[in-house]
Amino acid sequence: MTDLSPFIAGLPKAELHLHIEGSLEPEQMFAFARRNRVDLPFASVEEIKAAYDFSNLQDFLDIYYAGADVLRTEDDFREMALAYFRRAAADSVRHAEIFFDPQTHTDRGIPFQVVADGLLAGMGEAERELGVTSKLILCFLRHLDEDAAFATLKAAEPWLDRIEGVGLDSSEVGHPPSKFERVFNAAGSLGLKRVAHAGEEGPPEYVWEALDLLKIDRMDHGNRSLEDPALIRRLAAEGMTLTVCPLSNHKLCVIDDLTKHPVPEMLKQGLHVTLNSDDPAYFGGYVNRNYEAMAEHAGVTREQLVQIAKNSFEGSFLADEDKARHIAEVDAYAARAA
Repeated sequence: MTDLSPFIAGLPKAELHLHIEGSLEPEQMFAFARRNRVDLPFASVEEIKAAYDFSNLQDFLDIYYAGADVLRTEDDFREMALAYFRRAAADSVRHAEIFFDPQTHTDRGIPFQVVADGLLAGMGEAERELGVTSKLILCFLRHLDEDAAFATLKAAEPWLDRIEGVGLDSSEVGHPPSKFERVFNAAGSLGLKRVAHAGEEGPPEYVWEALDLLKIDRMDHGNRSLEDPALIRRLAAEGMTLTVCPLSNHKLCVIDDLTKHPVPEMLKQGLHVTLNSDDPAYFGGYVNRNYEAMAEHAGVTREQLVQIAKNSFEGSFLADEDKARHIAEVDAYAARAA
């Protein structure tokens, strides 16, 4: 907690970096496993929580994919999504752009339709019940090959009017963005937005590739961009939004201390930073905890938090009039809370 926690709690914001499978809380994982008769390598919710003591991206991904195995039906995906949106709404999230990993599910025999229809149902229910709008981003798993990504894009065709864009996630090191240049170009030709994880554990060169080869509209993570002054200048000049995830970075040992997180330096360098939760069930907090962590440990100020919240709407894929409406709400809230 920080003195700014009450202010953060009511601050309107968008979340732009959220893996919906990473919002699967241990209690829900256990409930789905029982309902679907899936054997988990854990005897209790407490054992699941104890297993969340990982120290790098690959160890986390191993647990993440095991947990996803409990998701079998449209209702599972709908309920998981709705549970996330309820937590997000409690954090004053007005809009979320959520990643999903269809290959994680289709590779174990779950049809694309089950995944997509379940998530879209949860998104619709959240808008009706909570007033939280959302968009869906299909992520390709970078540890698989580009042919598999093309097959996933093909499977998604009936839903492309309800999918906003494509992304790139999973194990970064050894799987550069250039590996997926053709499929990203194909997605762009279909009118899809393009985002990609780069510069989390991978080098600044991966960020350059995401910009130049994948032609991304938004950068996920991007922490290691600070190692390359020319890259910083380009990101700042282009106003490229970075979806930064502090608690995730700490949990995965991308940084060893939240006081050393690069967000303050990113802001100083004029980068268009947003704060997000990534995989909140695994990393110890939803979006407000990430705002609080940067205020408490990294010295991010109230005024900077307001700017970050505005950045989250500016960097979204909302229509311009919706962006303006949300930004006006942020300004009005900040003025009232002054």
